[in-house]
Amino acid sequence: MNLKEFAARIGLSPTTVSRAMSGYPEVKPQTRARVLEAAERLGYRPNISAQRLATGRAGAIGIVFQGGGRFGPHSSEFMGGLSTRLQEDGIDILVSTVETEADEEAAYRRLAASKRVDAVILHMPACTDARIALLQALDLPFIVHGRSAAQKPFAFLDIDNFGAIETATQHLAGLGHRRIALINGDTVSTYARDRDDGFHAALAAHGIPVDPALIGHGEFTDETGFRLMQSFLAQRPAPTAVIAGSMMSALGAMRAIRIAGLTVGQDVSLIAHDDVFPYLSPDNLMPAVTTTQSPIRAAGARIGDMVLQLLQGEALERLQEVWPVDFLIRGSTGPAPG
Repeated sequence: MNLKEFAARIGLSPTTVSRAMSGYPEVKPQTRARVLEAAERLGYRPNISAQRLATGRAGAIGIVFQGGGRFGPHSSEFMGGLSTRLQEDGIDILVSTVETEADEEAAYRRLAASKRVDAVILHMPACTDARIALLQALDLPFIVHGRSAAQKPFAFLDIDNFGAIETATQHLAGLGHRRIALINGDTVSTYARDRDDGFHAALAAHGIPVDPALIGHGEFTDETGFRLMQSFLAQRPAPTAVIAGSMMSALGAMRAIRIAGLTVGQDVSLIAHDDVFPYLSPDNLMPAVTTTQSPIRAAGARIGDMVLQLLQGEALERLQEVWPVDFLIRGSTGPAPG
């Protein structure tokens, strides 16, 4: 059935139905719920092209990735959750990849000028991120996956990166470890800075001096984890524990530990942050890996919810979330040797 027929069936005007299904904030929640329930019951699906013409919306959300070669498993899992959620509302995703910061700025300016998207999602924010001020100046709605310092409020979803690594470090210190290494991301990014801060805070709380030679930064890959772990094991005294920023870098660290003739969980304890990849479970490794855990696919889905709320007029201050991180103890951690 078309819009006019559907509206007549449920006793509302076509304009009210169209606005209810498009998320206009002036439509009462009860009316919107009534329309959506009836649409589901009667099998009504709006004509997307007509709806976009009527509402003036593009029906798409944009996301720009700098460095297409770095579009790895974390990005794909996030996009999986995001796209699944937005598809429920008939919203498309426009993805652009660029190579430089200048290219990225130009991409955002094109999106704002062309009105091809209703909002954008800003990924991997820096501690102070010029993109936030740019998007605010362009009046292009956006949500940040992560956090950053800014003069004006903005919508964001982040996890407690500080608390995650602080908890992991405290657990290892409680097991008697004093030489603890950290494999982290680039501290230009807020999440990596917060993890560094959590690591330092936990060491200080236990009276453990910080050894810069046991802190490494880089992309979350098997190769990075392997090379950094090799450099840690070359130190004297060598570390008895390591925290890896992702399951990918944890795989490389485990490989380096075994090549050195050591046993994970006995000679060297290991904790990894698990973004919950469907193809890499910490339970299935030998030994099973102790993790801090927060599913990145769920974060993508939630940001999909939040961007729709943003477009419906929800206040920015009500679209700011920091998720706690689970801590799961398994066989890769044990008491410090000796």
